[in-house]
Amino acid sequence: MDTNTGHLIGYARVSTDDQEAQLQHDALAAAGCTRVFTDKASGKNTDRPELAVVLDYVRPGDTLCVWKLDRFARSLIDLVNMVDALAARGIGFKVLTGALASIDPNTPDGRLMLQVVGAMAEFERSLIKDRTRAGLDAARAQGRVGGRPAVMDADKLAAAKARKRKGESVTAIAKALGVSRATLYRALSDGE
Repeated sequence: MDTNTGHLIGYARVSTDDQEAQLQHDALAAAGCTRVFTDKASGKNTDRPELAVVLDYVRPGDTLCVWKLDRFARSLIDLVNMVDALAARGIGFKVLTGALASIDPNTPDGRLMLQVVGAMAEFERSLIKDRTRAGLDAARAQGRVGGRPAVMDADKLAAAKARKRKGESVTAIAKALGVSRATLYRALSDGE
């Protein structure tokens, strides 16, 4: 895909309000970005409003440019998914420094490299799923069950039913038992 037909659009992310984005802005401007969108959020934070805005803003023929990969994606899987989504829309992707800086994912060689990275990410995801499943199976074999403990035990349910039969309101029963009305309604409907 020829990335010279559209605009070079930049995306920068700084982790905290104290951290300066100037280094990223300078590098993106020097690369020729006509506009730069900036988020102030940690990499773990999934709420990155400016990333959503830039992904909506770029058009076919444009190239989204980032200073480093860790400023754009939270994981390899996230990176591969976002670059694939951009490519499907006819939008290029460019990294200025660090990993994949010398790789152009818009060329056949660059796509191959990204696919290798994607295959490793998929393998990593598969290993995590397998380890999680094995851990849950081992816990079950030891009699432990995952998840949040039930708020309504048999004693509370019996008390709730008795109070309900006496005509007490669900709100009053829930308050007396220290549970939410929704929990009480659910327990009463399951126990009948």
